[in-house]
Amino acid sequence: MDIKTNMDLLNRELRPAGVRLVAVSKTHAPERIREAYEAGQRIFGENQVQELVPKYEALPKDIEWHLIGHLQTNKVKYIVPFVSLIHAVDSLKLLQEINKQGGKINRVVPCLLQVYIAQEETKYGWDRAELLAAVQQGLFRDLPFVDIRGLMGVASLTDHVGQIEAEMQLLEDLFYELQHLTLPANMKMKELSLGMSSDYRIAMRHGTTLVRLGSAIFGNRNYPKP
Repeated sequence: MDIKTNMDLLNRELRPAGVRLVAVSKTHAPERIREAYEAGQRIFGENQVQELVPKYEALPKDIEWHLIGHLQTNKVKYIVPFVSLIHAVDSLKLLQEINKQGGKINRVVPCLLQVYIAQEETKYGWDRAELLAAVQQGLFRDLPFVDIRGLMGVASLTDHVGQIEAEMQLLEDLFYELQHLTLPANMKMKELSLGMSSDYRIAMRHGTTLVRLGSAIFGNRNYPKP
């Protein structure tokens, strides 16, 4: 099936549930992204700053670019002027750097806090106790150039559905717990970014508002050789 057919099938499934599709375009050429754009897709997700910036420059400016991968503090300045949402904000240090760079250009930058839910050492993020303590201690309050819109999580890459369900349930529970706390003005629990091509249907049962789908749209990736 082609990109347009894949997207039509996905949107038929996602839209009635109020879930928005982030087309993960990492490693795909601008021509492939434009094909999805011409089929109506406007939100695209990239993992690496060095790949995102040239695509932003080459493609239509009404695209909403989401940075969904691990972000290093020294790369923040390159995307702050245009990025629509940074999903994987996994530390206070990174949040402070986003605030600093946003302040330099007087732009409030939309962000999600990545929470560690997977049983894998390779994943990044806050744990539940750490995040709740940060809220209670007011650590997010004096960051006027960040707009924290919700949470993001990556479940374990496993065929064990019960494990994925449990991990996603942890994030859903934390999301609703935070909704019922008194949060600073720059922090709201509106978005939950959870679910990829292999597990997005499970994520839909756990309140996700954004799913990050790549192979379900573009097919399997051909990674460049090192």
